[in-house]
Order: sequence, then structure tokens, then C-alpha cells
Amino acid sequence: MGRFDRYILTQLIVLFGFFSLVLISVYWIEAAVDLFDSLIADGQNLGVFLEFTALALPQIMMLVLPIAAFVATLYIFNRMIGESELVVLQTAGLSAWRLLRPVLVFGLFLAALVGILANILAPAARSQFIDRSAEVQEDLTGRFLRAGEFIHPTAGLTVYIREITELGEFRDLFLQDSSQPGVEITYTATTALLVRSEAGPRLVMFDGMAQSLDRETGRLSTVTFADFTYDVAALIAEGRARNYDVRELPTAMLVRADAQTAEEFGLPLARMLFEGHDRIARAIFSIFPPLIGAACLMLGHFSRFGVWRQILLAVVLVVPLQVIWNASEAVARADAERWYLAYAQPVAALLVTLVLVVFAGSRRKMFTGYRRRARAEHGGLPA
Repeated sequence: MGRFDRYILTQLIVLFGFFSLVLISVYWIEAAVDLFDSLIADGQNLGVFLEFTALALPQIMMLVLPIAAFVATLYIFNRMIGESELVVLQTAGLSAWRLLRPVLVFGLFLAALVGILANILAPAARSQFIDRSAEVQEDLTGRFLRAGEFIHPTAGLTVYIREITELGEFRDLFLQDSSQPGVEITYTATTALLVRSEAGPRLVMFDGMAQSLDRETGRLSTVTFADFTYDVAALIAEGRARNYDVRELPTAMLVRADAQTAEEFGLPLARMLFEGHDRIARAIFSIFPPLIGAACLMLGHFSRFGVWRQILLAVVLVVPLQVIWNASEAVARADAERWYLAYAQPVAALLVTLVLVVFAGSRRKMFTGYRRRARAEHGGLPA
């Protein structure tokens, strides 16, 4: 790579890192707020919250990095036009293709990064996220460990604990179980402990009373006990088959999926095929937003009023590409035979880039020819 290539590429990577950090932080905070509400409300600690937000980062990065690259490219080329660097390079004879070479290298670097995220890190993080979510849902301990409020750890169960000691002992427990149709059982106990066993968690209550109400007859039965063990594990839906998310499956499996594979994982075949090819298409597409931004700015020249029209054009050209992806997704997910529509977005981006580069090159030639004729007319130089 020449000095010019290294100069542009260095600036692109630096600004790309800055904008990526800003955008990832914004998206991460938004995702963290939702996770905080759901996890902390279930009694989970800060460590679980941080783990879940970290597992969401690969998906956020995959969405944000192309945007950051596009913004960084617009910023760099806008500054180069403002400081007349781009005009000097064009006057020196560098063509539009030559000026875009470092941007293309940057796009290939971005494609490799997005490809790693989309095909390796994001599926692995999603799989871990689902596994940990299942563990958190099955861990009722955190749901019980809230004193002074009525909580509902699962459907049909209401729990109130007046106080939880430092040793984990429950004081003045109220538990109402209405999970059985037609029967409502209310337990009260002076003290209780949540203990673990091989069969799952057990709630051991001491010095309490159990009241069983038959809703059909209205008959109330009361039993007092010195100690009683309540099977908390029975509230957990054990033996349930794991539900797979298409976003956690390997790309190689998705692109080769057939009807038998789709039935095995309980997922629509069209969605599996589109997801696998879309991961590849996302990496390919990430090459073009920087090229589109740079090519649009090369259509203009130095002006005291800036190049806001070229920047607006770049944004206007990129936004419909997302519309193309949305339309392709809707069609491809409804018909497994149309998985190839996953590549409609990068193909459209390639066509837009080629048109812009050709137009930028022809515009430069027209501008150079006009300038030479003007010099010949006013300075006596041959045209």
C-alpha cells in the first residue's frame, strides 16, 4: 500500500473505532435498561446482569459497525474536501477508482469483522444467553429472596416473606398455591428455609398451618404442622424439550438445512435458510456503505457552503438498501425456495457503488476538460 492508502486507512480506522464506541455504548445502554428491569425484578444479582449484557454485545456490534463505518467515511472525506486535500489528489491525476482503494481495503476489513461476529461470536453468545436464561428461570431462589412484598415466582403461586435473616432464614412466611384447579392451599409458617436436594429445591417450613379450600364445595380444611416440606421443584417444568433459536445455530448447518433438519429443531425451513445466507450477506454488504459514502462525496468539489447535498445523497441511497433487506426477509421467510433473496441487499449496494464511481470518474473528466479549456482561452495554453 502507498503512503496515500495508509494515510486514509489510518484515519478511517481511528474514526471508525471512535464512532463504534459511541454507538455501541448507546445501543448497549438501551439493551441494559430492559435487562436490568427484568433481571433485577426477579431478584438476580449484579453479576448475572453484567453477564447477560455482555452476551448481548456481539449482536449489537454486528448491527452498529456498518453504521459507524459509514459515518466515519463521510466525516473523513468531508474533512478532506474542506481542507482541499481531495482536490489536490484529483489534480495530481488520481482517478476515482484509485482514491477509493483504501476505502475498499477498509470495507474488506469491516466485512471480515462482521463475518466473524455474524457467523461465530453472535451465535455462540446467543446459545449461551438462552442456556443461562433457562437456568435463571429455573432458579427460584432469587425470586424468593425478597422481603416485605408479595411476589409471584410462577403462575398460581403467591409468596410473602416479612424478613430474611443474614443466614437466609425466612421469618413469617405466607405461601398460597392455586396451581391445582378447584383447590387453593394457603401455608403460613413462623420460619422457613429454602434448601437444595438432588431432586431440586425444597422449601422447609416450621411451626405453621396449611389451609385447603375446595372452591366447588366451599369446604375449608385446616392442618397445623411442626415442620413441612414444600416441593418447589414441582413448579418447574422439568423434562421440557429445549427450544432452539435460529440465531444460535451454526451457519454451516443453516445453509444446508432441509425439511428433516427443520423438523428436528422445530423451526421453519425458510427461516433457517434465510438466516444462514443472511449472515454471509451481511458480511458482504458491510463492504459497500463506506464506498457509497466516499463516492457520493467525490461527486462534489470544494464549496463555502459545504457538501451537505452529497452527504444527504449518501444517506438517501443507503436507507433504501435497508428497505430492500426488509422486503427480501419477508418474502424469503415465507418461501424456502427464495433463500437467494438474502443477497439482494449486497447486490443492490454493489450496483449503487458502481454507478456512483463511474459517474464520479466521468464528472472529474468533464471538470478537468472544462478547466483546461478555460486555461487555454484565458492563458493562451493549448486546450
